[in-house]
Amino acid sequence: MNTYNKGFVYFICLVSAMGGLLFGYDWVVIGGAKPFYEAYFDIAGDATMQALTMSIALLGCLLGATMAGFLADRYGRKNLLVISALVFFLSSWGTGAATEITVFVVARLIGGVAIGLAADLSPMYIAEVAPTQIRGRLVTLNQLTIVLGILGAQIVNMLIAEPVAIDASVADICASWNGQSGWRWMFWAVCVPSGLFFLLALFIPESPRWLAGKQRLKKAHAVLTRVGGTSYADAEIENYKEVVGESHGGSAALKALFSKKMRNVLIIGLVVAVFQQWSGTNVIFNYAQEIFQAAGYGISDVLMNIVITGIANLVFTFVAIFTVDKLGRKTLMMIGAAGLAGIYTILGLCYFMEFTGFVMIILVVLAIGFYAMSLGPITWVLLSEVFPNRVRGVAMAICTAALWIASFLLTYTFPFLNGGLGTGGTFILYAVICLLGFLFAWRRIPETKGKSLEVLEKELIG
Repeated sequence: MNTYNKGFVYFICLVSAMGGLLFGYDWVVIGGAKPFYEAYFDIAGDATMQALTMSIALLGCLLGATMAGFLADRYGRKNLLVISALVFFLSSWGTGAATEITVFVVARLIGGVAIGLAADLSPMYIAEVAPTQIRGRLVTLNQLTIVLGILGAQIVNMLIAEPVAIDASVADICASWNGQSGWRWMFWAVCVPSGLFFLLALFIPESPRWLAGKQRLKKAHAVLTRVGGTSYADAEIENYKEVVGESHGGSAALKALFSKKMRNVLIIGLVVAVFQQWSGTNVIFNYAQEIFQAAGYGISDVLMNIVITGIANLVFTFVAIFTVDKLGRKTLMMIGAAGLAGIYTILGLCYFMEFTGFVMIILVVLAIGFYAMSLGPITWVLLSEVFPNRVRGVAMAICTAALWIASFLLTYTFPFLNGGLGTGGTFILYAVICLLGFLFAWRRIPETKGKSLEVLEKELIG
């Protein structure tokens, strides 16, 4: 296809990608609010409660991701996107309004459900509506909105928080505006984009591949016609008919997914999903306070440094957008894994030698840069591409669930690893994991650029 309706395609993909925006904001906002709500709830010295409040949302992500695939296969991609927007709104309001730690934890759990839904559905929807030659770029837009959400949360946190003295005690922080109200507004701020996402999601069409899988070919043809015209729609429908039967759901989809012929793509999907988290970069966002304080910075300086990392995250995501359909998915995964292994090794040694100051920020920014141009976005591209249409919803649910289990373990264990191995030892451990990830990408990950989802199904499944 040489032409397509750019305005329509980018509109529906950007609306879907707003799930990524909310995902990024809600996921990272807690990092900036952390010193203030911990003082308010009096858990600053309790490693177990610190780990629970930071990681409970990830269990919600697991629940949301598990539900998303099955429900999306049954009720459609669009309807679940609308629901995820509503859940984002309610959970963000509830988190900010909490006056008891139990309410705070439950609200964060519900927010995690919304993140799990959006993380699963947004890239899946975009991959299913996007023209083949720009599919990688458009799925990467979802990562761009995640990054914008992360940066938005970091900037909002910095603007809301009042300056904190470097020697401020927990009691001082609790009594301050930051400790009583500031952290609440950090969470409430997401209510605005979540409301907008809810309204806009009502106006996007259902995924044509989901419609075709349900034998609603006339409706699928209508959506495809709006994407690329009648000839494009006719050709796509013919491709669907060759490989797409009625999409499976429930136990039938699970049975198909765990069949021998699917084993290779399922292993690839699971390993890629887990590796994205165990690469370690996400602890920088969630535990930036500890990481930068270990490098010699106070709380106010930490908030500024977090914004710097967010800007780096955004800049390098654009690198991924402009290279994913040129260099390819496999190449970028290998570059990212190798780069992170090297940087983490240097960063770990610097912590061991007690380096402080600007050099540590540079190393952290480089790590985020390599992640943002590779593992961050490319994981979602690969997961949305390698599975056949008839099991894509369930497969995405299982792989995204594995991703969130890995994320929970990463986030929950960091305080204990940091206490036992030190920050330097923890980053050396992440370097070893990244080296193993490089070897897996080199040996097992297929190149998917420039191929339609139907062609990929024939090549990978047969």
